[in-house]
Formats: sequence, structure tokens, C-alpha cells
Amino acid sequence: MKRSLVPSVVIDPVRESLISSSGALLLRETIRTCGLDRRLAEALSPWRPPRARHDPSKVVLDIATALALGGDCLSDIAAIRSQPTLFGPVASDPTVSRLLTKLAGDVDDVVTAIRDVRAMSRSRVWARKRPLAGTAGTRHGGQVIVDIDATLVTAHSDKERAEPTFKRGFGFAPMCAFVDHGEHGTGETLAIDLRPGKASPWNSADHLSILDAALAQLPEDERAQVLVRADTGACSKAFMHRITDLGLEYSIGFQAQDTVKAAIEVIPEQAWKAALDGDGQPREGAQVAELTAWMPAPVTQKRASRPGPINWPEGMRVIARRERPHPGAQLRLTDHNGWRITCFATNTRGPGWRLPTLEVRHRQRARCEDRIRCLKDTGLANLPLYGFGQNRIWVEIVALAGDLLAWMQTLAFDDSAPARRWEPKRLRFRLLAVAGRIIRTGRRRLLRLPRSWPWDWLIETGWTTLRTV
Repeated sequence: MKRSLVPSVVIDPVRESLISSSGALLLRETIRTCGLDRRLAEALSPWRPPRARHDPSKVVLDIATALALGGDCLSDIAAIRSQPTLFGPVASDPTVSRLLTKLAGDVDDVVTAIRDVRAMSRSRVWARKRPLAGTAGTRHGGQVIVDIDATLVTAHSDKERAEPTFKRGFGFAPMCAFVDHGEHGTGETLAIDLRPGKASPWNSADHLSILDAALAQLPEDERAQVLVRADTGACSKAFMHRITDLGLEYSIGFQAQDTVKAAIEVIPEQAWKAALDGDGQPREGAQVAELTAWMPAPVTQKRASRPGPINWPEGMRVIARRERPHPGAQLRLTDHNGWRITCFATNTRGPGWRLPTLEVRHRQRARCEDRIRCLKDTGLANLPLYGFGQNRIWVEIVALAGDLLAWMQTLAFDDSAPARRWEPKRLRFRLLAVAGRIIRTGRRRLLRLPRSWPWDWLIETGWTTLRTV
């Protein structure tokens, strides 16, 4: 009989004084570095009872930390409470629940206060280390790309304003806005607007609201050179006029309507140019062309039921991409001669912006889907409370947790470091959820990490960098 190469292990009932989330020290140091704790305490001071033991700002930051570590409900704050040597005193579950109920009573003011604090902290982080490549205010690497998209959050029980969704589910339909860090980073959550389940992904008023909230989150000196990127749900005249009036650029999916089909029929074959892939190489079987000059003038009729601009904004360009569908794909009515046709509208012009380059930039909007997936892995997949106002507070804490992770990566690691691009799941497995031991010596407390943990050096490097930025 062969012996097992792995020795057997038996659980010992004796307990050790260990820290199970040693890497979370990077999150706590990020909070201190960007001044989030002090600013949030000032902003939430109106909701602090006179004899309260736990400051509302500390409770909110503890919940955000628990979500950043992988929690998805209020009771998961117990993981933070069980490590007082690292996180300090943590409120009990009833205290946390009562606080959120109280904050939900003034939900609009509380949401405004939290967003103001996040905006100020973001400005401080960007002033210390700008997360985008290039020089601020320039197109080549310095352009701030804001991605807007709606998503669905399923409700598994009856909650206030949880309704059937347009995809025949049941829950909520929040609208999200992110800033894309580019290929060398992740991204930051600018705003999340919680909406009832029946909210339409094509609602222009919701797009206007999330755009204002997103721009308010950016540092003031970064707002002049912004590209707004979205799918066809944002393709409304009111929304695109608003972007144009602000002097910004856009790259928004354009529906293949009658005017597009008419242009596809008459556009000369030589107008199609080879498309590029994400590495800048020609993409086989894909081509792009500008349809603006061949699109017929649409018939515009003002209707009282649809207020707003009648015409599309000046300077709008419509660019089409055609590609052979993959084997077995079902053709659509908008396909032409076996080609799958997709379009987007943009107002970007100038040297260096060739059609293939613009099309690649628009397709990189898929990173927004990654940001939404990461948020759902950081508390957005489950809205645990019944009241709509309470869940609005919850999604603001989710956005705060996402910011903590992104700011930690930005401040702690170089742009070339692989950890700068890690998603939350990998960050937790390799850095945040590593066990350690706190010892006291020479009137100091030292955190000792495992001797053979492969990513110890990243924690040490990140800690040293955060202490010096």
C-alpha cells in the first residue's frame, strides 16, 4: 500500500490569536492616505447621536471593507469585528442595521454627502498618482473615458420597488458609470443610480442624471477632456446634445434603423477599410466605413409626447462595422449580404483618429461589463435590505468598496505591476485574505506574514509605497 504524500491533519480545539485578512491592512492604509476617514466623519456628523459609541463614518467604512474582502450582506461585517487588532472596535449587527435605517430617512442628503466625500478623496488620489496614462487634458493617453451602462440585479424576495425587468426577471435596474483606467489598470466606479426593475435602459433622463453624477466625481481639471462611451441604450438626441453642449466627446452605439440600411445599400465598396483588433493588427473578416455622407436626411416631426431636440447634434459621425457572423449564428434583419452590421456615433475628429482606431476605441467599451461584474462580486449582486432608501445607501457603500480596491491598486503598485490589473477575486485570494500574526514588541505592534506565501513581497511593497506617497 502506498503512503499518501500529504500528511494527515486534525483540527485542534485550541485557538490561536491570528489575523485572517492581513492584506486588508493595505485597504486601511489607503483610507488614511486619501483622507477618507476624516472627511466621511465630518460629512456624516449630522447623523451621529450625541452618546453614540460608534461613529457612522466608521460603520460605513467597516461595511465597505467587508465588501472589499468579499462580503455580500450586512452580517459579513462579523469578519471585520473578529479582528479588532487590525480594524478596531466594530459595531454589532443591530447597531449597523439601526444606522442604515436612520440614514435611509434622509437618503438624498446622505447620498450627496457620501458622493461629495468620494469626489474629494478621488481628487486627492489622482493628485498623488494619476491612474491614467499620458498627460491630463490630451487625447493621446490623457483622455478620461467615462463608460455608462445599465445592469440588472435580481431580487430573490419581495423588496420595495423590486419589479419585473425588461428581461423577464425580477429585481432592480441600476445605472452605472465608470472611468476606464485603460489597458494597464482596472477602473473606478463614479456613480450608481439605483432604479426600479421596470426602469428602461433607454431612458434619456436617467442617462442625463448619471452623466452629471459621473462628471461631478472627476477632479475639476480632468473634466474638460472627457469621452462618454455607451451602448445603444444611450443613443438619444437629448443625451448626445447634452454631451455636445458640454464640449465633450462621445462614442455611443447607434441603432441600425432605416437611414443606416439605406446608407449600407448605396455606400461604395471601396469605402470599407480593414478593421483592427485590440493589438492594432488587421482583424480578418472585419471592415469599417463611415456612413455619414450616404445617410438620407431623416424625417423629423415634433411630437408633444416626446419633448427634446428634433435633430441629431452637429458634427455627429456614424461609423459602421461589418463582419461575417460566426458559424451557426442566426442572421438578423439588419444584416446585409451575409454581413453582420453594427454602428456607433461619435463626434471625434482630428489627426490620428482613423476609422479603425475609432472603432477599436468604441469596442473597448466591453471593459464596462468587466467593471459591472467586479461590482457584483463586491456586493452589488445582492441588495440585502427591504427599503429602497436603505438599498440606495447600500449601493453607495458598494461604490465606495470598489473605489477602495481601485485606489489601493493605483497608489500601492506601479503601472507595470501585474497586481495593478488584478480583479477583486484575485486580489482577495493572493493579497487580502492571507493569514498573519500580530505581535507586540518594543511598544510596537508588528504584523508577521507567512514565511512561504508567494505574494508576501507584493504586500510589503504596497505597504511601503502607501506609507511614502
